[in-house]
Amino acid sequence: MTKTDINVVIVIPAFNEAKVIAKTIKDTIKCGYSNVLVIDDGSADDTAKKATDAGAMVVSHKINRGKGAATKTGIETAKLLAADIVVTLDGDGQHCPSDIQNLISPIAEGHCDVVLGTRLKKKKHQMPMTKVASNYVANFVTWSFFGLWVSDSQSGFRAYSRSALDCISTSADAYDYESEIIREIHHHRLVYKEVPISVQYTDYSMSKPHRQDMANGMKTLYKIFWKAISF
Repeated sequence: MTKTDINVVIVIPAFNEAKVIAKTIKDTIKCGYSNVLVIDDGSADDTAKKATDAGAMVVSHKINRGKGAATKTGIETAKLLAADIVVTLDGDGQHCPSDIQNLISPIAEGHCDVVLGTRLKKKKHQMPMTKVASNYVANFVTWSFFGLWVSDSQSGFRAYSRSALDCISTSADAYDYESEIIREIHHHRLVYKEVPISVQYTDYSMSKPHRQDMANGMKTLYKIFWKAISF
């Protein structure tokens, strides 16, 4: 399979992102990725319309189910679109679509099954220290219960081969979905690679009520704990 033969589908879970979703989509398309799939997770604003007008395919949840649920819907839809590689990124503009190429190349070249974007291996656009600390705790908990240490277990910017997605199985609907993926990588012995990514924190992304803040982080850790002991 040559690079031009690879069908890459970009999956963007979005909840009330009408202010920024169009820019995220347009920036992604400008980078050469025309198959952009937005999962509108029960938004109360016009996220779906903005996404459609910007050139994305849109699938909508009637109610807000959570980032994990929206991502899973996107991945299953991408499979129906015959995706060879699926890339997931956040809809709030914090990820740089120019990094997509670095995520998909190791998979396209046959070196690995999954690529994890990591915010902690690139000095530019460093994470706030509060996020670094909470992320390290999440990394530790993920490693403790799921047996695999990664530098950024909560990053939503990732790439998957079709074969990897066919064996990954998750049940989480919220932010603990990201950690469940780490569990599945370890459980199925998938070959993975961590790739540095840039991140852009704005007043908008830091003020969202549904962001992964300390309170939501504690809920995530609680869910990881209970699912880990019952897995």
